[in-house]
Amino acid sequence: MLVAQCNELLEAAFDAVPEGVALVCAEGKVALWNHAAQSITGQTAIDMLGRPLPEGLQTVLQEESAEAGGAPARRVLMRLRHKLGHTIPVIARYLVLRDVAGERIGAAALFHPAESLDALPHGESSDDASSDEALEEFEERLETEYDDFKRGGTPFGVLWTRVDQAEELRKTHGVSACKSMLEKVRHALAQGLRPAEEMSRWGDDEFLIVAHERNAEMLASQARTLAGLARTADFRWWGDRISLTVSIGAAQAGGDGNETLAQLLSRAQQAMETSSRTGGNRATVAAGNGVAPVEESTCSPSSAS
Repeated sequence: MLVAQCNELLEAAFDAVPEGVALVCAEGKVALWNHAAQSITGQTAIDMLGRPLPEGLQTVLQEESAEAGGAPARRVLMRLRHKLGHTIPVIARYLVLRDVAGERIGAAALFHPAESLDALPHGESSDDASSDEALEEFEERLETEYDDFKRGGTPFGVLWTRVDQAEELRKTHGVSACKSMLEKVRHALAQGLRPAEEMSRWGDDEFLIVAHERNAEMLASQARTLAGLARTADFRWWGDRISLTVSIGAAQAGGDGNETLAQLLSRAQQAMETSSRTGGNRATVAAGNGVAPVEESTCSPSSAS
């Protein structure tokens, strides 16, 4: 009787968890599938009990289990197929379950919906920008890092950066010159990135940088540092030295956890547009969780010579 009551309490506890939870026995079959897992995937407990995990979860679980050891579970962005046939992005993490003797007795998969990567704002893009594969990998890391922040992880901010001279250079000197110039700027910006920061092309003339500064003031300081590095990039084309500047929009994620990643990126994009409209060669920090930017001027714009 007591065992039955304990099992009932255990199932009720897992059903109260907002994340999808799947407990998997040592044979790889689902032993528990909670209400959130059903809501996310459309698969009921009757559908899943005694069966293997859905393909995506099963594949990554095997990879994680092979590497896990005593390491804490890391979050992975992946796509699951809903019972109705469409795919849904989810953030999943895995725990290897062991008995008191340390023997593996099963595993737990915990997952929740991720923001649709297709909905994230980007700059205008063509074949000259990052490859689809590289961009997809960066988007996935962006989503998982933001998810970690919302769950109490490291501070999170983004720097949306546009090269001021790119459009004009493309018109006057051609695509090859512009491509070479963007690579020069990318290399210059990379010199100022801290070990945990990452950067990717985010459009034809734009880059996105993930930063982990503790507050907006420190994010603004990093933006000004990067703007200065871009100005020092020595770019020459057919003997002409072309001065380079960037417009940066910075946005620091708020602590309330209500803002989505897409909203954070939109604030950074609007701040970048403000920098660009006011002459370029500026960093603008978006204020709070709103869209009103607080301008941080770096210096007067340079011009091509």
